[in-house]
Amino acid sequence: MAKSRTKNIGFGILGTILAVIFISPVLILLNSSFKSLKEIYLDILALPQQFSFDNYKQAFEKLDFLSAFTNSLVITVIATVLILLVSAMAAWVLVRYKTRCSKVLFLVFSSALLIPFQCVMLPLVDFMSKMNLMNRPGLVFMYVGFGCSMSIVLLHGFIKNVPVELEEAATIDGCNMFQTFFYIVVPLLKTILVTVAVINVMWIWNDFLLPSLVINKDGMQTLPLRTYLFFGQFTKKWDLATAALILCMIPIIIFYLCCQKHIVKGITDGAVK
Repeated sequence: MAKSRTKNIGFGILGTILAVIFISPVLILLNSSFKSLKEIYLDILALPQQFSFDNYKQAFEKLDFLSAFTNSLVITVIATVLILLVSAMAAWVLVRYKTRCSKVLFLVFSSALLIPFQCVMLPLVDFMSKMNLMNRPGLVFMYVGFGCSMSIVLLHGFIKNVPVELEEAATIDGCNMFQTFFYIVVPLLKTILVTVAVINVMWIWNDFLLPSLVINKDGMQTLPLRTYLFFGQFTKKWDLATAALILCMIPIIIFYLCCQKHIVKGITDGAVK
């Protein structure tokens, strides 16, 4: 008992140290967002001499926050919904209708995870430019293409644990393929769908490179693109930049906290299965 208690205390201390290390950059960012530029340069770790929300007010205005937030929200929601729909349907068909072609397709999706985006970046942008898709619908289309591979691999493994007898019973009751999928399969995939959604939302919301190549124009920019305006070639407005970054983080943190219990439930359900 003593050894077990000592071991638990040791793991607790180690976990606390790791948590402090991982969260310290966010705390420094939050602390700096209340300081003036002079205070940041003098001592970045010191507490602000006077807490003020002026940085947030100026950052909100210069970001054109509502417009950029709307752009990020629309692109993220539409792309994530399409990724979930296409990936779930594709993974279900690959699991339930096994042929030589389905095995090859799954290997293709799996191997696509190994290809870095930078390898296809320039040919992709050139192709989309020729197709006149250098706009928000084109960006959503590219996100769906890049996001489906990983999502299909994750859903493929989870669907294998779904009892096929439920689908057979639905077919006997007169359900067609689409009714079986949407009424029987999708409710059983709720936990893994939430997990896949969180992964894709965090990736799309924080992405800078692809939007900078496709929609880097006034009125179309997302939040990550707008925050780049605080980092000039010769000057960097760290006081406003830190406040702007906190504003960009708040929506995604709220989304993650709302979905956290579903993620944990999905992990535990997978372990039980």
